[in-house]
Amino acid sequence: MKQVLQHLSSGETRVADVPCPAAGRGALLIRSRASLISAGTERMLVDFGRASWLQKARQQPEKVQQVFDKMRVDGVAATLDAVRSKLDQPLALGYCNVGSVEELGAGVAGFSVGDRVVSNGKHAECVAVPQNLCARIPDGVDDDAASFTVLGAIALQGVRLAQPTLGETIVVSGLGVIGLLAVQILRANGCRVLGIDLDPARLALARQFGAECVQLGSGADPVAAAMAFSRDRGVDAVLLTASTSSSEPVSSAAHMCRKRGRIVLVGVTGLELSRADFYEKELTFQVSCSYGPGRYDPDYEERGRDYPVGFVRWTEQRNFEAVLDLMASGALDVRPLLSHTFDVDEAGRAYDLLASRSPALGILLRYPAPASGQDAASLIRTLPLRTAAAGQRERDPAAPVVGVIGAGNYAGRVLLPAFRRAGARLHTLVAAGGVSSAYQGDKHGFEFASTDPAAVLQHPDIAAVVIATRHDTHADYVCRALAAGKHVFVEKPLAITVVGLDEIERALATRTRRGEAQLLLMVGFNRRFAPHVLRIRELLAVVAEPKAFVMTVNAGAIPSAHWTQDAAAGGGRIVGEACHFIDLLRHLARAPIVRHHVSAIISDQQPVDRATITLDFGDGSIGTIHYLSNGHRSVPKERLEVFVAGRVLQLDNFRSLRAYGWPGFTRMNLWRQDKGHDACAKAFIDALTSGQPAPIPLDEVLEVARVSLAVAADATQ
Repeated sequence: MKQVLQHLSSGETRVADVPCPAAGRGALLIRSRASLISAGTERMLVDFGRASWLQKARQQPEKVQQVFDKMRVDGVAATLDAVRSKLDQPLALGYCNVGSVEELGAGVAGFSVGDRVVSNGKHAECVAVPQNLCARIPDGVDDDAASFTVLGAIALQGVRLAQPTLGETIVVSGLGVIGLLAVQILRANGCRVLGIDLDPARLALARQFGAECVQLGSGADPVAAAMAFSRDRGVDAVLLTASTSSSEPVSSAAHMCRKRGRIVLVGVTGLELSRADFYEKELTFQVSCSYGPGRYDPDYEERGRDYPVGFVRWTEQRNFEAVLDLMASGALDVRPLLSHTFDVDEAGRAYDLLASRSPALGILLRYPAPASGQDAASLIRTLPLRTAAAGQRERDPAAPVVGVIGAGNYAGRVLLPAFRRAGARLHTLVAAGGVSSAYQGDKHGFEFASTDPAAVLQHPDIAAVVIATRHDTHADYVCRALAAGKHVFVEKPLAITVVGLDEIERALATRTRRGEAQLLLMVGFNRRFAPHVLRIRELLAVVAEPKAFVMTVNAGAIPSAHWTQDAAAGGGRIVGEACHFIDLLRHLARAPIVRHHVSAIISDQQPVDRATITLDFGDGSIGTIHYLSNGHRSVPKERLEVFVAGRVLQLDNFRSLRAYGWPGFTRMNLWRQDKGHDACAKAFIDALTSGQPAPIPLDEVLEVARVSLAVAADATQ
């Protein structure tokens, strides 16, 4: 299918072929009929992409500081790799989609196949959208009009926050599409509206919709005009729908408001506020968040948990419905706002128009109608990649054939390059949305991109499956891969529940009981393979005494709403990341973990990611892991100390190893950080090639998984 992508590094906007997504749980698969380009938001993205590196830095000074902080901690080379990787990833554009439902995911209610719906889906021929971000279109509203629904909901949410009442005087400052929609919504609410803008054509439209107007730059004083408009009482509220870096609109809004007036920021302005302006009049100032309550709440948007209507009357979905009802009744007329129409194949021209600053309001993209008899089953979810033919001549016919499920940031930046360098033949890359699998697959030399895990799990040529998906899917994919007779490399953690781990062990036992060949099962505990760790293990091998390990992890704060903090999705950070360090100490001790204890800082407001874990090993060694999210980001993330036989080893952030009391060895430094990712992938591929056992013994893999789950459970007690 065709999808519009923006490359932030080069500024190129192009229409790419990507696999069609599937309707996941709680989502609708929608075949697009039209989508509207959001002139404000999308112009900013295009401008950022087309800016030079220096201009990009000036636009995001806070990001520049983060880059410098990372350089100090991780080094220049690792930081530049991370920045290039971030900017190199294409961004899927769009959030104003109209289409018809092709497929319903499990658990979807209130929609049927064939329904015409609006959603915040991207500019793509097919989109998969959670049900709470969709709304059915009334019969009286055509596709072109319905494409304005999401922008209408943004305007409506700003109006709701302004709390207008019948007869009040409201100023709308900035008459782009959202401002002109707000004018009409306010007029429908019985308000008198004053529109302010520089553009005479937009002011004319506002007058057509019933507003009085002030043209900036013509010599008129907007504050004086607003005072006259309000009979010298001051206006009741101001909606700021402009896009500017200046703070002048906020200052003007404060001066034109009456005492206890309301100012709502819907667009983008500078926020250098004068306390005196707000203090003397007791003004309220509020920033409106997108389409309404539920926005950016994973429970509402991703998991489909609606807010009770008795407590939250207007959610983002119900705002969609309200806008559509206004269109159906004729109270909201969007036809004058549609200025340009392009076929999706011509999206590049549409964005050139947007970037040119030529007069434009609503820019619509139209999509081809499906061929007769074409249904959801005919949608293409696996595509050959252009690198396939070019790379065919270079492939080693004896190389292990690998399929990968998951193409997120870590996979694209670290894991896929590591497997490519390890000599694997990369066959099919699967990602839920399609953009990542097509882009990362093409970049790293895969033969196919797909959104269907069966394309990897059931393909007869694929010998091994690499799993790099969200943590809650790991155990299921491991079991399915083993059942299909595939070797498995799974990113940590192996499982996030005891039930999931039990299922994996049963899958392994079933193969043994049937007398089937044993398959490799390896977890991506890459730190075992880091050059510094190999040297530490070599040094410790000649010391028979018990060791004391101290691992300090300055993990950094992650928002509590992030999926890794969710016990059901990510398992929490103890299971999801601290398992790395449990495995590392287990590896260096060369002895099983016989006891563990954990002390954690427990807070109702924060997840459990500040803990001290102690481990007792079978040889008398002890280990302490300080896994802490409440440190400062300028301090390196990881430090390992080993105390044994009157000697000490200190490893700082996998860049510098210092030894005290070790004959003939004092230090080992690297130019760049190396956590063993390449060596880890190569060890797995070498084992596949040679038929040797997995590089990490299976009993250690299962032991670390069990201990990690037990530690996480104890931490919450």
